Amino acid sequence: MYKLTGVSKRYTRGKETVEALRGIDLVIEDGDQLVIQGPTGGGKSTLLQMIGGLDRPTEGSVQLDGVDLASISEARLTRLRAEKIGIIFQAFNLIPTLTAQENVETALVPLGVKPAERRERAAEALRSVGLGERLSHVPTELSGGQQQRVAIARALVKKPRVLLADEPTGNLDEGTRDDIMALLEGLWREHGLTFVLVTHDSSIARRAPRVATIKAGQLTVTDQDQYVS
Repeated sequence: MYKLTGVSKRYTRGKETVEALRGIDLVIEDGDQLVIQGPTGGGKSTLLQMIGGLDRPTEGSVQLDGVDLASISEARLTRLRAEKIGIIFQAFNLIPTLTAQENVETALVPLGVKPAERRERAAEALRSVGLGERLSHVPTELSGGQQQRVAIARALVKKPRVLLADEPTGNLDEGTRDDIMALLEGLWREHGLTFVLVTHDSSIARRAPRVATIKAGQLTVTDQDQYVS
């Protein structure tokens, strides 16, 4: 379970102080799906970075299973991210010189998984997202939707408990967007993941059981009456 208490984040730009987050309180139960929606510059990606342990708040605590990500050592935080948190980015962040299988394997290197097991698990992860015949393809040989599937496989191959996605369909056309969302929702159910997704797309937000709307660094959470699959 996540518990965020009084989370604020301030940046300094020259003489100006920017308040990206203002005293955020939020609980995300194990197995929840939460969409964070808001305007550009409203703080949604900053909030996701706090949840993912990619940045630390100026004030407040971000607890995952009772461990405060804001105060533990960098080494412990890096290990926790490697073991428990899978992250998907809008830009895919694939290494262009590596094959799909090799890109997925990179998530297992920090965990000390041996090469033979890495290859086997990466191949299985790619099969699970429909890319079993694309293991040896490099990113330039894949469509945008296929590249995002590789990124999803890379996030899931380490068997995380938490899946975070920052605008995962932002670079995709409408049809591919719907395919990727259906895949992510299916994986969320199948693996019992805690799933947090940032989007500006209202059609995606309407699909989720809980929506957190963030504007000017302040958060409002709504439990939606009906989950649309």
